[in-house]
Amino acid sequence: MKKIARPSLDEYFLKIACVVAERATCERHHVGAVAVRDKHILSTGYNGAAAGVKDCLELGCLRDELKIPSGKMHEICRGIHAEQNAIIQASLHGVSLEGATLYCTHSPCILCAKMIVNARIKRFVTFGKYADDAFIELFKEAGVKYEVKVKPSSAITYLD
Repeated sequence: MKKIARPSLDEYFLKIACVVAERATCERHHVGAVAVRDKHILSTGYNGAAAGVKDCLELGCLRDELKIPSGKMHEICRGIHAEQNAIIQASLHGVSLEGATLYCTHSPCILCAKMIVNARIKRFVTFGKYADDAFIELFKEAGVKYEVKVKPSSAITYLD
């Protein structure tokens, strides 16, 4: 009988974040986030334009047009970050993220980090790096545990 290694919980939820990222409408980065508490998914989010408006796949990237480097001038963007969307989705459905872990394909920008702290998320797990390290000191001060893991395999393994 074929033996398949069971992924750890961190690997499992990071892999789910990768699948969530497939829905992104950003031309620069596909980012996915999954909020989890007690092994249960509370909400998900990916980066893209606000609901009901045209996105970068339709209009092109405003930041590319203006030659704005990644990690700078976040306000000049049609997109909402994956972490922000996960927090917003939880709020829309009346779900507290207090004490949760946020699994994300990239490290957070400082704006997302502030929202993570105020949402009382206690742990942030990623395998990727975003071009903004300003979150590190904020997470330390606020007591948000930050962990970088190995990127999970993109292969889906299961027994037929």
